[in-house]
Amino acid sequence: MQRKAIALLSGGLDSTLAVKVMLEQGIAVEALNFTSPFCTCTGKNAGCKSEAVRVAEEFGIPIKVMNKGVDYLEIVRNPKHGYGKGMNPCVDCRIFLLQKAKEYLEESGADFVITGEVLGQRPMSQRRDTLRIIERDSGLEGLLLRPLSAKHFKPTIPELEGWVDREKLLSIQGRSRKEQFELAEELDVKNYPCPAGGCLLTELSFVGKIRDVFDHSDELNMRDFRLLKLGRHFRIGERTKVIVGRNEAENALLETAVQRGEATLRWSDGPSPLAAVMGRTDADLLRVAAQVLLRYTKAPFGETATVGVTVQDETAPLNVENTLDEAAVERLRV
Repeated sequence: MQRKAIALLSGGLDSTLAVKVMLEQGIAVEALNFTSPFCTCTGKNAGCKSEAVRVAEEFGIPIKVMNKGVDYLEIVRNPKHGYGKGMNPCVDCRIFLLQKAKEYLEESGADFVITGEVLGQRPMSQRRDTLRIIERDSGLEGLLLRPLSAKHFKPTIPELEGWVDREKLLSIQGRSRKEQFELAEELDVKNYPCPAGGCLLTELSFVGKIRDVFDHSDELNMRDFRLLKLGRHFRIGERTKVIVGRNEAENALLETAVQRGEATLRWSDGPSPLAAVMGRTDADLLRVAAQVLLRYTKAPFGETATVGVTVQDETAPLNVENTLDEAAVERLRV
């Protein structure tokens, strides 16, 4: 009887190798890939989602792509096991993903779960003690196999039952990737664009933007976090934020992101970036948003300027004094 594993597949080197090691042992593998607004792992033309799909297609295995969802945002807001150097709840994140994998394990009729985790590679979530916590709290004790570091742990049920040959598993540990590169060469694994991955939650320069959304949201939604990667952000009201695009590509993305009742602004008398006003759009807030926008145009400072305000495809002119100086704009910047 062929046994089946559910694999967490990011598209990076470690998870790709873990899948390949299982396939080499004749295990059927089905992959899960989780998308997040905080992922920085992007190749030249594609992100981790696309890479995971590419790997799955190359290996001939099915893959299910899942959004982490609003329940994940609540974990980021209040993680049981705390943060790393930024707002990265790495331990809670792994538990969350593996709980989802356990649910899918039961739905799909698979036998166990595999990951590309390597003992000692990541300072927060891949220490021996935290790896035990992750396995326990995910509900996968005995059914979570980490093929790249398996020999550093007690045998799992798949090994004890003979579904997997423990002797063919690995004993990689530490932060060096040398052994993974050698294993990739041995197993003919190529084109791995993001061997280390990346998460905006670890970047200290990004933390303020994340906290700002948490602090000024009546209800969390994924859009607000996806937009954190775009443009310049300004908090102009308790429930109002302005995002000013930095190029035409960002302008286009911001324009499609505004929701019913929100607004976009452009200077009417010359080249202008797009400003998206998210949240409440009271008249006084639109005036401040227009003044912020004008700092990124060639509108003469100190004079009245006209800004086109578009709400639900209807545009109206707004005349404002261009008197918000650079220091005042910076005080509003998130």
